[in-house]
Amino acid sequence: MRRRDLFRAGGLAALAAAAGACGGGDGGSSAGKVQLRFMYWGSTFEKQAVDKMLKAYEKQHTGVRVNPLYTPDEYDVKLNTLIAGGRVPDAGYVPMSMSFRLAEQGKLVNLFPYLKKYPQLAGYLPDAYLWYGQDRLHGLATANEVELLWFGKSAVAEAGVTPPVRAADAWSWDEMVRNAYRLTLDQDGRHPDEAGFDARRIKQFGVSSSITYSAAWYPFLRSNGADFADEAGTRCTLDSPEAIEVFQNLQDLIYKHRVAPGPGQLAATGDDVPGTNILLKTKRVAMVVDGHWSLLDMNESETDYGIGVLPRYGEPFTTTQVAGASAVFAGTRHEQEAVELFAFHNDPRYVDLFERGLWMPQEKKYYEDQAAIDAWTKNEAHPPEFRTAVVDYTREHGVPDIRNRVKNLSAISSDVLTPALQEIESGRRPAGEVLREVAPKITGMLQGWHHTQAL
Repeated sequence: MRRRDLFRAGGLAALAAAAGACGGGDGGSSAGKVQLRFMYWGSTFEKQAVDKMLKAYEKQHTGVRVNPLYTPDEYDVKLNTLIAGGRVPDAGYVPMSMSFRLAEQGKLVNLFPYLKKYPQLAGYLPDAYLWYGQDRLHGLATANEVELLWFGKSAVAEAGVTPPVRAADAWSWDEMVRNAYRLTLDQDGRHPDEAGFDARRIKQFGVSSSITYSAAWYPFLRSNGADFADEAGTRCTLDSPEAIEVFQNLQDLIYKHRVAPGPGQLAATGDDVPGTNILLKTKRVAMVVDGHWSLLDMNESETDYGIGVLPRYGEPFTTTQVAGASAVFAGTRHEQEAVELFAFHNDPRYVDLFERGLWMPQEKKYYEDQAAIDAWTKNEAHPPEFRTAVVDYTREHGVPDIRNRVKNLSAISSDVLTPALQEIESGRRPAGEVLREVAPKITGMLQGWHHTQAL
Protein backbone atom coordinates (compact mmCIF):
# COMPACT_ATOMS: atom_id res chain seq x y z
CA MET A 1 0.00 0.00 0.00
CA ARG A 2 1.10 3.55 -0.70
CA ARG A 3 1.88 5.78 2.26
CA ARG A 4 -1.24 7.90 1.57
CA ASP A 5 -3.40 4.76 1.54
CA LEU A 6 -1.95 3.64 4.86
CA PHE A 7 -2.88 6.98 6.44
CA ARG A 8 -6.35 6.76 4.94
CA ALA A 9 -6.85 3.22 6.23
CA GLY A 10 -5.63 4.32 9.63
CA GLY A 11 -8.15 7.16 9.65
CA LEU A 12 -10.99 4.83 8.76
CA ALA A 13 -9.94 2.38 11.45
CA ALA A 14 -9.80 5.17 14.01
CA LEU A 15 -13.28 6.35 13.06
CA ALA A 16 -14.65 2.81 13.26
CA ALA A 17 -13.03 2.41 16.67
CA ALA A 18 -14.61 5.67 17.82
CA ALA A 19 -17.99 4.49 16.59
CA GLY A 20 -17.51 1.22 18.41
CA ALA A 21 -16.50 2.97 21.61
CA CYS A 22 -19.69 5.05 21.38
CA GLY A 23 -21.90 2.03 21.02
CA GLY A 24 -21.46 1.50 17.28
CA GLY A 25 -25.14 0.88 16.61
CA ASP A 26 -25.45 -1.70 19.41
CA GLY A 27 -27.30 0.63 21.79
CA GLY A 28 -24.53 0.60 24.39
CA SER A 29 -25.00 2.74 27.47
CA SER A 30 -22.91 4.14 30.26
CA ALA A 31 -24.16 4.69 33.82
CA GLY A 32 -27.70 4.01 32.63
CA LYS A 33 -27.61 6.69 29.95
CA VAL A 34 -28.67 6.25 26.35
CA GLN A 35 -25.67 6.60 24.05
CA LEU A 36 -26.08 8.47 20.76
CA ARG A 37 -23.52 9.20 18.06
CA PHE A 38 -23.77 12.35 15.94
CA MET A 39 -21.57 12.42 12.83
CA TYR A 40 -20.79 15.69 11.06
CA TRP A 41 -18.26 17.64 9.01
CA GLY A 42 -17.32 21.33 8.94
CA SER A 43 -14.70 23.94 9.73
CA THR A 44 -13.27 24.50 13.19
CA PHE A 45 -15.93 27.19 13.71
CA GLU A 46 -18.67 24.70 12.88
CA LYS A 47 -17.10 22.05 15.11
CA GLN A 48 -17.13 24.40 18.08
CA ALA A 49 -20.76 25.32 17.46
CA VAL A 50 -21.95 21.74 16.95
CA ASP A 51 -20.14 20.47 20.04
CA LYS A 52 -21.73 23.29 22.04
CA MET A 53 -25.14 22.30 20.67
CA LEU A 54 -24.62 18.66 21.66
CA LYS A 55 -23.76 19.71 25.21
CA ALA A 56 -26.94 21.79 25.32
CA TYR A 57 -28.94 18.77 24.16
CA GLU A 58 -27.43 16.62 26.90
CA LYS A 59 -28.29 19.27 29.48
CA GLN A 60 -31.94 19.24 28.42
CA HIS A 61 -32.02 15.43 28.09
CA THR A 62 -30.28 14.21 31.23
CA GLY A 63 -30.75 10.56 30.33
CA VAL A 64 -28.81 10.84 27.09
CA ARG A 65 -25.14 11.14 26.29
CA VAL A 66 -24.11 12.24 22.79
CA ASN A 67 -20.72 11.38 21.35
CA PRO A 68 -19.60 13.55 18.41
CA LEU A 69 -17.98 11.92 15.38
CA TYR A 70 -16.29 14.93 13.79
CA THR A 71 -15.19 13.97 10.27
CA PRO A 72 -13.71 16.95 8.38
CA ASP A 73 -12.54 15.06 5.27
CA GLU A 74 -13.42 12.02 3.10
CA TYR A 75 -16.81 12.10 4.76
CA ASP A 76 -18.65 9.96 2.23
CA VAL A 77 -15.92 7.30 2.25
CA LYS A 78 -15.90 7.09 6.03
CA LEU A 79 -19.68 7.07 6.34
CA ASN A 80 -19.95 4.26 3.78
CA THR A 81 -17.34 2.31 5.76
CA LEU A 82 -19.33 2.63 8.99
CA ILE A 83 -22.55 1.59 7.25
CA ALA A 84 -20.88 -1.43 5.66
CA GLY A 85 -19.51 -2.45 9.05
CA GLY A 86 -22.83 -2.08 10.83
CA ARG A 87 -21.48 0.77 12.96
CA VAL A 88 -23.79 3.53 11.78
CA PRO A 89 -24.12 6.76 13.76
CA ASP A 90 -27.55 7.51 15.18
CA ALA A 91 -27.97 10.86 13.46
CA GLY A 92 -25.89 13.35 11.54
CA TYR A 93 -24.97 14.91 8.25
CA VAL A 94 -25.25 13.03 4.96
CA PRO A 95 -23.96 14.27 1.57
CA MET A 96 -27.04 15.28 -0.44
CA SER A 97 -26.80 12.77 -3.31
CA MET A 98 -25.84 9.97 -0.90
CA SER A 99 -28.88 10.70 1.26
CA PHE A 100 -31.33 9.75 -1.51
CA ARG A 101 -29.44 6.52 -2.22
CA LEU A 102 -29.32 5.52 1.45
CA ALA A 103 -33.02 6.30 1.86
CA GLU A 104 -33.97 4.10 -1.07
CA GLN A 105 -31.84 1.32 0.44
CA GLY A 106 -33.72 1.59 3.75
CA LYS A 107 -30.68 2.94 5.61
CA LEU A 108 -32.39 6.12 6.87
CA VAL A 109 -35.41 6.53 9.15
CA ASN A 110 -38.62 7.77 7.53
CA LEU A 111 -39.29 10.98 9.45
CA PHE A 112 -42.78 11.60 8.09
CA PRO A 113 -44.56 9.99 11.09
CA TYR A 114 -42.68 12.35 13.42
CA LEU A 115 -43.86 15.60 11.81
CA LYS A 116 -47.02 15.73 13.94
CA LYS A 117 -45.14 15.00 17.14
CA TYR A 118 -42.52 17.68 16.54
CA PRO A 119 -44.27 20.81 15.20
CA GLN A 120 -40.90 22.44 14.56
CA LEU A 121 -40.19 19.84 11.87
CA ALA A 122 -43.54 20.51 10.22
CA GLY A 123 -42.87 24.26 9.99
CA TYR A 124 -39.85 24.25 7.70
CA LEU A 125 -39.52 25.92 4.32
CA PRO A 126 -41.07 23.63 1.68
CA ASP A 127 -37.81 23.16 -0.21
CA ALA A 128 -35.99 21.99 2.93
CA TYR A 129 -37.74 18.60 2.92
CA LEU A 130 -36.04 15.67 1.22
CA TRP A 131 -38.64 13.20 -0.05
CA TYR A 132 -38.00 9.78 -1.56
CA GLY A 133 -41.65 8.86 -2.15
CA GLN A 134 -45.17 9.62 -1.00
CA ASP A 135 -45.11 10.20 2.78
CA ARG A 136 -41.48 9.13 2.80
CA LEU A 137 -39.21 11.79 4.26
CA HIS A 138 -35.59 10.81 4.75
CA GLY A 139 -34.18 14.09 5.97
CA LEU A 140 -33.87 17.83 5.74
CA ALA A 141 -31.32 20.16 4.25
CA THR A 142 -29.13 20.92 7.26
CA ALA A 143 -29.34 24.68 6.80
CA ASN A 144 -30.68 27.06 4.23
CA GLU A 145 -28.03 28.73 2.05
CA VAL A 146 -28.58 31.06 -0.90
CA GLU A 147 -26.51 32.59 -3.67
CA LEU A 148 -25.82 36.33 -3.41
CA LEU A 149 -23.81 39.11 -5.03
CA TRP A 150 -20.98 40.04 -2.65
CA PHE A 151 -19.06 43.24 -3.24
CA GLY A 152 -16.17 45.19 -1.77
CA LYS A 153 -17.52 48.48 -0.44
CA SER A 154 -14.46 50.58 -1.22
CA ALA A 155 -14.10 49.13 -4.73
CA VAL A 156 -17.68 49.96 -5.74
CA ALA A 157 -17.57 53.35 -4.04
CA GLU A 158 -14.44 54.35 -5.95
CA ALA A 159 -16.14 53.42 -9.23
CA GLY A 160 -19.46 55.08 -8.34
CA VAL A 161 -21.29 51.76 -8.58
CA THR A 162 -24.18 50.86 -6.28
CA PRO A 163 -25.14 47.16 -6.35
CA PRO A 164 -28.87 46.71 -5.67
CA VAL A 165 -29.91 45.21 -2.35
CA ARG A 166 -33.60 44.63 -3.23
CA ALA A 167 -34.92 42.13 -5.74
CA ALA A 168 -37.20 44.80 -7.22
CA ASP A 169 -34.09 46.84 -8.11
CA ALA A 170 -32.00 43.93 -9.45
CA TRP A 171 -29.76 44.78 -12.38
CA SER A 172 -30.52 43.33 -15.77
CA TRP A 173 -27.68 41.22 -17.12
CA ASP A 174 -26.59 44.08 -19.41
CA GLU A 175 -26.60 46.54 -16.50
CA MET A 176 -24.40 44.17 -14.51
CA VAL A 177 -21.96 43.93 -17.44
CA ARG A 178 -21.77 47.72 -17.80
CA ASN A 179 -20.99 48.10 -14.10
CA ALA A 180 -18.43 45.29 -14.28
CA TYR A 181 -16.62 47.33 -16.96
CA ARG A 182 -16.41 50.27 -14.55
CA LEU A 183 -15.01 48.00 -11.85
CA THR A 184 -12.38 46.25 -13.98
CA LEU A 185 -8.92 47.83 -14.02
CA ASP A 186 -5.57 46.86 -15.48
CA GLN A 187 -2.32 47.74 -13.76
CA ASP A 188 -2.39 51.21 -15.31
CA GLY A 189 -5.97 51.93 -14.25
CA ARG A 190 -7.58 51.43 -17.66
CA HIS A 191 -10.99 49.82 -18.17
CA PRO A 192 -11.67 47.08 -20.78
CA ASP A 193 -13.45 49.55 -23.09
CA GLU A 194 -10.53 52.01 -23.06
CA ALA A 195 -7.68 52.12 -25.54
CA GLY A 196 -4.52 50.43 -24.32
CA PHE A 197 -6.28 48.15 -21.80
CA ASP A 198 -3.96 45.21 -21.05
CA ALA A 199 -5.99 42.05 -20.42
CA ARG A 200 -2.79 40.22 -19.44
CA ARG A 201 -2.21 42.58 -16.50
CA ILE A 202 -5.59 42.97 -14.80
CA LYS A 203 -5.35 44.39 -11.31
CA GLN A 204 -9.03 44.15 -10.39
CA PHE A 205 -11.74 42.10 -12.09
CA GLY A 206 -15.23 43.53 -12.02
CA VAL A 207 -17.09 40.32 -11.29
CA SER A 208 -16.60 36.60 -10.77
CA SER A 209 -19.33 33.97 -11.26
CA SER A 210 -18.74 30.24 -11.60
CA ILE A 211 -19.66 28.46 -14.82
CA THR A 212 -19.19 24.97 -13.37
CA TYR A 213 -20.95 25.29 -9.98
CA SER A 214 -24.67 24.61 -10.46
CA ALA A 215 -25.91 26.77 -7.57
CA ALA A 216 -24.24 29.81 -9.18
CA TRP A 217 -25.71 29.47 -12.69
CA TYR A 218 -29.09 27.88 -11.91
CA PRO A 219 -30.84 31.10 -10.79
CA PHE A 220 -29.81 32.78 -14.06
CA LEU A 221 -31.22 29.81 -15.96
CA ARG A 222 -34.56 30.06 -14.18
CA SER A 223 -34.64 33.83 -14.49
CA ASN A 224 -34.28 33.49 -18.26
CA GLY A 225 -37.23 31.09 -18.45
CA ALA A 226 -35.10 27.95 -18.81
CA ASP A 227 -34.48 24.89 -16.65
CA PHE A 228 -32.16 21.91 -16.42
CA ALA A 229 -34.77 19.45 -17.68
CA ASP A 230 -38.37 19.32 -18.88
CA GLU A 231 -41.38 18.94 -16.60
CA ALA A 232 -41.06 15.16 -16.50
CA GLY A 233 -37.35 15.36 -15.73
CA THR A 234 -36.52 12.99 -18.58
CA ARG A 235 -35.21 15.39 -21.26
CA CYS A 236 -32.31 17.78 -20.68
CA THR A 237 -33.13 21.32 -21.82
CA LEU A 238 -29.71 22.91 -21.53
CA ASP A 239 -29.70 23.15 -25.33
CA SER A 240 -32.65 25.59 -25.34
CA PRO A 241 -31.94 29.10 -26.69
CA GLU A 242 -32.57 30.58 -23.23
CA ALA A 243 -30.10 28.23 -21.51
CA ILE A 244 -27.48 28.76 -24.21
CA GLU A 245 -27.82 32.52 -23.77
CA VAL A 246 -27.08 32.23 -20.06
CA PHE A 247 -23.92 30.17 -20.49
CA GLN A 248 -22.70 32.21 -23.45
CA ASN A 249 -23.12 35.36 -21.35
CA LEU A 250 -21.06 33.79 -18.56
CA GLN A 251 -18.35 32.84 -21.04
CA ASP A 252 -18.44 36.33 -22.57
CA LEU A 253 -17.67 37.88 -19.18
CA ILE A 254 -14.25 36.26 -19.45
CA TYR A 255 -13.30 36.31 -23.12
CA LYS A 256 -15.39 39.04 -24.77
CA HIS A 257 -15.85 41.66 -22.06
CA ARG A 258 -12.72 40.72 -20.07
CA VAL A 259 -14.35 41.71 -16.80
CA ALA A 260 -14.23 38.26 -15.14
CA PRO A 261 -11.31 35.92 -14.40
CA GLY A 262 -10.77 32.80 -16.46
CA PRO A 263 -9.43 29.46 -15.22
CA GLY A 264 -6.24 29.89 -13.22
CA GLN A 265 -6.28 33.69 -13.16
CA LEU A 266 -7.13 33.94 -9.46
CA ALA A 267 -5.23 30.92 -8.17
CA ALA A 268 -2.03 31.65 -6.33
CA THR A 269 -0.81 28.11 -6.88
CA GLY A 270 -2.51 25.35 -8.86
CA ASP A 271 -6.29 25.52 -8.48
CA ASP A 272 -6.21 27.02 -4.99
CA VAL A 273 -8.45 30.07 -5.48
CA PRO A 274 -8.63 32.39 -2.44
CA GLY A 275 -11.95 32.69 -0.63
CA THR A 276 -14.41 35.40 -1.55
CA ASN A 277 -13.49 37.38 1.56
CA ILE A 278 -9.83 37.48 0.43
CA LEU A 279 -10.72 38.38 -3.16
CA LEU A 280 -12.77 41.35 -1.95
CA LYS A 281 -10.37 42.41 0.77
CA THR A 282 -7.39 42.49 -1.60
CA LYS A 283 -9.51 44.09 -4.37
CA ARG A 284 -8.63 41.28 -6.74
CA VAL A 285 -12.32 41.11 -7.63
CA ALA A 286 -14.94 43.78 -6.94
CA MET A 287 -18.11 41.60 -7.04
CA VAL A 288 -18.46 37.84 -6.53
CA VAL A 289 -21.44 35.51 -6.91
CA ASP A 290 -21.13 33.19 -3.91
CA GLY A 291 -23.14 31.60 -1.10
CA HIS A 292 -24.45 33.11 2.11
CA TRP A 293 -22.01 30.93 4.07
CA SER A 294 -19.27 33.43 3.18
CA LEU A 295 -20.70 35.79 5.80
CA LEU A 296 -18.84 34.11 8.65
CA ASP A 297 -15.48 34.42 6.86
CA MET A 298 -16.24 38.02 5.90
CA ASN A 299 -16.74 38.95 9.52
CA GLU A 300 -13.87 36.87 10.90
CA SER A 301 -11.44 38.47 8.40
CA GLU A 302 -12.89 41.97 8.95
CA THR A 303 -13.58 42.44 5.24
CA ASP A 304 -15.34 45.68 4.26
CA TYR A 305 -18.12 44.00 2.30
CA GLY A 306 -21.68 44.50 1.13
CA ILE A 307 -24.40 42.08 0.04
CA GLY A 308 -26.54 42.53 -3.05
CA VAL A 309 -29.03 40.53 -5.11
CA LEU A 310 -28.09 38.68 -8.29
CA PRO A 311 -28.59 40.18 -11.76
CA ARG A 312 -31.70 38.94 -13.55
CA TYR A 313 -33.12 38.30 -16.99
CA GLY A 314 -36.85 38.17 -16.22
CA GLU A 315 -38.10 37.46 -12.71
CA PRO A 316 -35.23 37.60 -10.17
CA PHE A 317 -34.24 34.30 -8.56
CA THR A 318 -31.67 32.96 -6.13
CA THR A 319 -30.73 29.33 -5.51
CA THR A 320 -31.78 28.08 -2.06
CA GLN A 321 -31.05 24.99 0.05
CA VAL A 322 -27.42 24.85 -1.10
CA ALA A 323 -26.42 22.56 1.76
CA GLY A 324 -25.92 18.96 2.74
CA ALA A 325 -28.61 16.81 4.33
CA SER A 326 -29.24 15.71 7.90
CA ALA A 327 -30.91 12.43 8.76
CA VAL A 328 -31.50 9.71 11.35
CA PHE A 329 -29.91 6.35 10.54
CA ALA A 330 -32.06 3.25 10.46
CA GLY A 331 -29.50 1.27 12.45
CA THR A 332 -30.10 3.26 15.63
CA ARG A 333 -31.56 1.40 18.58
CA HIS A 334 -32.75 4.66 20.14
CA GLU A 335 -34.85 6.07 17.34
CA GLN A 336 -36.97 8.32 19.56
CA GLU A 337 -33.96 10.01 21.14
CA ALA A 338 -32.17 10.23 17.78
CA VAL A 339 -35.15 12.00 16.21
CA GLU A 340 -35.25 14.42 19.15
CA LEU A 341 -31.56 15.15 18.59
CA PHE A 342 -32.24 15.58 14.88
CA ALA A 343 -34.97 18.15 15.64
CA PHE A 344 -32.65 19.92 18.07
CA HIS A 345 -29.44 20.02 16.03
CA ASN A 346 -30.19 22.95 13.71
CA ASP A 347 -32.48 24.99 15.95
CA PRO A 348 -31.30 28.64 16.08
CA ARG A 349 -32.07 28.71 19.79
CA TYR A 350 -29.25 26.26 20.45
CA VAL A 351 -26.77 26.73 17.58
CA ASP A 352 -24.93 30.05 17.26
CA LEU A 353 -23.96 29.41 13.61
CA PHE A 354 -27.11 31.32 12.62
CA GLU A 355 -26.20 34.44 14.58
CA ARG A 356 -22.57 34.20 13.46
CA GLY A 357 -23.50 33.99 9.79
CA LEU A 358 -22.59 30.50 8.57
CA TRP A 359 -26.12 29.10 8.46
CA MET A 360 -29.61 30.37 7.62
CA PRO A 361 -32.62 28.85 9.44
CA GLN A 362 -35.01 26.36 7.89
CA GLU A 363 -38.17 27.22 9.81
CA LYS A 364 -40.55 29.53 7.93
CA LYS A 365 -41.10 31.74 10.96
CA TYR A 366 -37.52 33.02 10.70
CA TYR A 367 -38.45 34.64 7.37
CA GLU A 368 -41.98 35.79 8.23
CA ASP A 369 -42.20 36.81 11.89
CA GLN A 370 -40.36 40.01 12.82
CA ALA A 371 -39.34 38.87 16.29
CA ALA A 372 -37.99 35.59 14.90
CA ILE A 373 -36.13 37.42 12.11
CA ASP A 374 -34.54 39.75 14.65
CA ALA A 375 -33.51 36.76 16.79
CA TRP A 376 -30.89 35.68 14.24
CA THR A 377 -30.17 38.81 12.18
CA LYS A 378 -30.23 41.76 14.60
CA ASN A 379 -26.56 41.70 15.54
CA GLU A 380 -23.17 42.93 14.33
CA ALA A 381 -22.61 39.87 12.14
CA HIS A 382 -25.44 40.85 9.78
CA PRO A 383 -25.15 44.11 7.79
CA PRO A 384 -28.08 46.56 7.48
CA GLU A 385 -29.02 45.37 3.97
CA PHE A 386 -29.37 41.75 5.13
CA ARG A 387 -33.14 41.99 5.57
CA THR A 388 -33.85 42.90 1.94
CA ALA A 389 -30.85 41.30 0.22
CA VAL A 390 -31.13 37.95 2.00
CA VAL A 391 -34.24 37.38 4.14
CA ASP A 392 -36.84 38.92 1.81
CA TYR A 393 -34.92 37.75 -1.27
CA THR A 394 -34.90 34.15 -0.05
CA ARG A 395 -38.55 34.10 0.97
CA GLU A 396 -39.91 35.62 -2.22
CA HIS A 397 -37.46 34.57 -4.94
CA GLY A 398 -35.84 31.28 -3.94
CA VAL A 399 -35.66 28.19 -6.15
CA PRO A 400 -34.20 24.93 -4.79
CA ASP A 401 -30.75 23.74 -5.84
CA ILE A 402 -30.99 21.10 -8.57
CA ARG A 403 -28.93 18.73 -6.42
CA ASN A 404 -32.07 18.37 -4.26
CA ARG A 405 -34.27 17.74 -7.30
CA VAL A 406 -32.57 15.81 -10.11
CA LYS A 407 -32.18 12.07 -9.71
CA ASN A 408 -28.79 10.63 -10.62
CA LEU A 409 -27.26 14.11 -10.73
CA SER A 410 -24.00 12.99 -9.12
CA ALA A 411 -23.26 10.58 -11.99
CA ILE A 412 -24.51 13.06 -14.59
CA SER A 413 -22.24 15.78 -13.25
CA SER A 414 -19.09 13.71 -12.97
CA ASP A 415 -19.50 11.90 -16.30
CA VAL A 416 -20.79 14.54 -18.70
CA LEU A 417 -22.04 17.85 -17.24
CA THR A 418 -18.95 19.12 -15.43
CA PRO A 419 -16.53 18.33 -18.31
CA ALA A 420 -18.86 20.18 -20.70
CA LEU A 421 -19.09 23.23 -18.45
CA GLN A 422 -15.32 23.20 -18.00
CA GLU A 423 -15.01 23.35 -21.77
CA ILE A 424 -17.28 26.40 -21.88
CA GLU A 425 -15.22 27.95 -19.09
CA SER A 426 -12.02 27.35 -21.08
CA GLY A 427 -13.39 29.36 -24.01
CA ARG A 428 -12.36 26.71 -26.53
CA ARG A 429 -15.86 26.48 -28.05
CA PRO A 430 -19.05 28.59 -27.90
CA ALA A 431 -21.57 27.59 -25.24
CA GLY A 432 -24.24 26.61 -27.79
CA GLU A 433 -21.96 24.18 -29.56
CA VAL A 434 -21.03 22.47 -26.30
CA LEU A 435 -24.55 22.36 -24.85
CA ARG A 436 -26.21 21.05 -28.02
CA GLU A 437 -23.69 18.23 -27.96
CA VAL A 438 -23.99 17.33 -24.27
CA ALA A 439 -27.77 17.71 -23.77
CA PRO A 440 -28.67 14.39 -25.50
CA LYS A 441 -26.05 12.59 -23.41
CA ILE A 442 -27.59 14.00 -20.21
CA THR A 443 -31.06 13.03 -21.45
CA GLY A 444 -29.88 9.43 -21.75
CA MET A 445 -28.93 9.48 -18.05
CA LEU A 446 -31.93 11.33 -16.60
CA GLN A 447 -34.24 9.43 -14.26
CA GLY A 448 -36.70 12.22 -13.45
CA TRP A 449 -37.10 14.67 -10.59
CA HIS A 450 -37.10 13.64 -6.96
CA HIS A 451 -40.53 13.42 -5.35
CA THR A 452 -41.98 16.60 -3.83
CA GLN A 453 -44.90 16.83 -1.44
CA ALA A 454 -46.85 19.58 0.30
CA LEU A 455 -47.50 19.22 4.00
